[in-house]
Amino acid sequence: MTDFNLLITLDVLLAEGSVARAAQRLRLSPSAMSRALARLRAATGDPLLVRAGRGLVPTPRALQLREQVSQLVQDAHAVLRPAHDLNMAEVLRTFTLRTSEEFVERFGPALLARIAREAPDVRLRFVNKSDKDSVLLRQGSVDLDIGVVDAGASPELLTQALFRDRLVGVVRAGHALSHGPISAARFAQGQHVYVSRRGQERGQIDAALEAQGLVRQISTVVAGFNTAIALARDTDLIASVPQRYISAAAQGLHCFELPVTVPTFTVAMLWHPRQDADLAHRWLRACLREVCGP
Repeated sequence: MTDFNLLITLDVLLAEGSVARAAQRLRLSPSAMSRALARLRAATGDPLLVRAGRGLVPTPRALQLREQVSQLVQDAHAVLRPAHDLNMAEVLRTFTLRTSEEFVERFGPALLARIAREAPDVRLRFVNKSDKDSVLLRQGSVDLDIGVVDAGASPELLTQALFRDRLVGVVRAGHALSHGPISAARFAQGQHVYVSRRGQERGQIDAALEAQGLVRQISTVVAGFNTAIALARDTDLIASVPQRYISAAAQGLHCFELPVTVPTFTVAMLWHPRQDADLAHRWLRACLREVCGP
């Protein structure tokens, strides 16, 4: 098996033309340098440096190798050196982000504008997030998973918060709840649309109402917040949705504080450790942090 350290030794020997000077530069003893030269001669089948008077001169084979060996050593150093700079304007790449349609609608325009300015050949591929399974991140078919982090998320994944959010009530303009104070009892009396991607029919709001002896009537269950907002705008249904997701769709809607206390939640991005040091991936994560910031 070839010892690639010999390439470094050969590069220095050919540059210095002296065993003593090469040993000094590599911080080796003269005897260790002589042994290295012997190994190089055996590996190449050529004496490489031969005596001429008091000095050493390179053989034709050594002269032939000098430029090639120097380039190989430079390339090896470049491979093993940590990467610090990347010109995103020259990057041609597609990133796959798994998230909700609401996230894309709310933050996609700003994210795409930022990417168009800095990396015109980078393309984003958004795929719908229907579950919290992390297998796609592990397989590498998804670069970033964005959403509320589940307590049971794989511990191998890396996570960074993007923003905190809370649920608010939404009804159409002119709805009965758009006028006057909203008590828990008044809230529970209305007809509600509930958002559940897992097919559940009750959630934290129902638990908070039940703690006060109240039960709300859920007449419709949908899989996404955009659908719930659209139904609330055109019917008498009451929707409870993340506050961040209604700013772009508030026209024709009345938003209000929920009359019960439910926990806030954090929307985060998750990625596999294999992507952590990748400079283009780091840049994309920085873009997301910027567009999702306060």
